Amino acid sequence: MLSTTNDSLKITNDSLKIAKQRNWATWRPNPKRAMWLALVLPGAGQIYNRKYWKLPIVYGGFVGCVYALRWNNQMYHDYSQAYLDLMDDDPNTQSYNQFLHLGAQINSSNMARFQKLFKNRKDTYRRWRDLSVFCLIGVYALSVIDAYVDASLSEFDISKDLSLKVEPTIINNNRERNPLKSNSLGINCSLNF
Repeated sequence: MLSTTNDSLKITNDSLKIAKQRNWATWRPNPKRAMWLALVLPGAGQIYNRKYWKLPIVYGGFVGCVYALRWNNQMYHDYSQAYLDLMDDDPNTQSYNQFLHLGAQINSSNMARFQKLFKNRKDTYRRWRDLSVFCLIGVYALSVIDAYVDASLSEFDISKDLSLKVEPTIINNNRERNPLKSNSLGINCSLNF
């Protein structure tokens, strides 16, 4: 509470609340907050988790998928138009000539082969375009999953007491009378924590 006495200000201890400072050395991210941040803005979960080195991977994945999507879509439209121009009877539409090798001509003897070729390439680029969309969704989902798992594992105990020891061993089988058959080789794994 503030009270004034003789034109001066007094601050009582009850009214003064000091905000508790966050200790950044022991700070642990909240997994749900990291997940929601990554859902809203790709890469924000990685920033929240302080894994800045993952940002180029996330955004590189997005840029690569968008580039593949755009390129495959352009090739699909080009081959689709070339296929339509090849199928019609109009001699003025010859966009398919840009895909032919030097000196190659389309005539009645090879028309069916080129029609099949352009149709197959059009379908291939359509499939690759659709696959690029799924890859883009996959990169987005992986960035969200990574942000959630990374925040969840931030409290995982990695102490020096954790160890895995793998060594060869001899396994005894007491049912056999022959000593050569009663023993066999194996692997012994021991986990200390």
